Amino acid sequence: MYYNWRFWEYVSYENWIDIGIALGILLAFHLLRKVFEKFVFYFLVKIFNTNKTDVLKQILEAYEKPLRWAFVIIGLYLAVDYFPFLSVENEIFGRIISSSWIILIAWGLYNLSSSSSLLFMKLNDGVGFEVDQILIPFVSKALRFIIIALTISVILSEFDYNVGGFVAGLGLGGLAFALAAQEVLKNFFGGVVIITEKPFTLGDWIQTSSVNGIVEDISFRSTIIRTFAEGLVTVPNATLSNEAITNWSKMGKRQITFNLGVEYNTPKHKLEEVVERINELLTNHEDIHQETIFVTFDKYNDSSLDIFLYFFTKTTAWGEFLEVKQNINFRIMEILEEEGVSVAFPSRTIYLDNGDTAVTNKPEEE
Repeated sequence: MYYNWRFWEYVSYENWIDIGIALGILLAFHLLRKVFEKFVFYFLVKIFNTNKTDVLKQILEAYEKPLRWAFVIIGLYLAVDYFPFLSVENEIFGRIISSSWIILIAWGLYNLSSSSSLLFMKLNDGVGFEVDQILIPFVSKALRFIIIALTISVILSEFDYNVGGFVAGLGLGGLAFALAAQEVLKNFFGGVVIITEKPFTLGDWIQTSSVNGIVEDISFRSTIIRTFAEGLVTVPNATLSNEAITNWSKMGKRQITFNLGVEYNTPKHKLEEVVERINELLTNHEDIHQETIFVTFDKYNDSSLDIFLYFFTKTTAWGEFLEVKQNINFRIMEILEEEGVSVAFPSRTIYLDNGDTAVTNKPEEE
């Protein structure tokens, strides 16, 4: 406490005035920051919404927080000009201010490079380059990494740090780093293979030997897939790129195939009528794809005469597919009932030694 009192003894009346002015400047710019947040920024966003300038609006939103901090930096710079114990001409202070501006600019660019940025979408219209949905998050992460790396490099240069020497120094341990990062590099190039070959995109339902679900995200290292049990599976890109991938979302139609077994005592003309009517049902059904429809008496099974059905629904959505399949099943039941044909149950005939009688075992009726 003694030294603190001794310090304040050397603060003159003029110094106190300068300190008060410095604090007043800081307070004034803090108030300006609040005004900007509540009024100016809101007004600008409203103007851009009216003019439907989506890109300018997104640029403004990306630089919203950096602009807030810009008021703090300007206020701090002007306040230090009056602060008696620190000068704006101080070399370290000047470098800190310069670095702060660099960080704010990089901050805005980092926000602009998000995967939801309209700048990626505008590539389709501006240069005619079609941006795939799975490419956007990958490019976004790459851009953000570059922005961070360049920002750190520029700030280090601002403080006279030899960035070139630092990079050269990394080269000395390059071999050890490469050996340690083999898996990382494999996954990175696996991601590049996925991006270039485009076996799937975000939101697709894919199936491999290791996973079955919906693609939610892809990064430098891995692809995130949500299973139908609502679990998230993270698959390394190197693994995924080396597996056979079935993309069920690319189905133009969805298959239905099964055997319908009828009893052996069904008359030939009844079996023919059932086959013909089921074929007619599928041919005239609005939800059935007409390109491929097979309804045939296929084979003599152990306990039934089998009718083979093979056709496709127009919809590939799981819920709609189940509804169409159910409707077809009910209509087939109606046909069988109208024709008096019964579905066969598994049965076995046992012949006795004397050969006079035969017993047929069937499931007991409830």
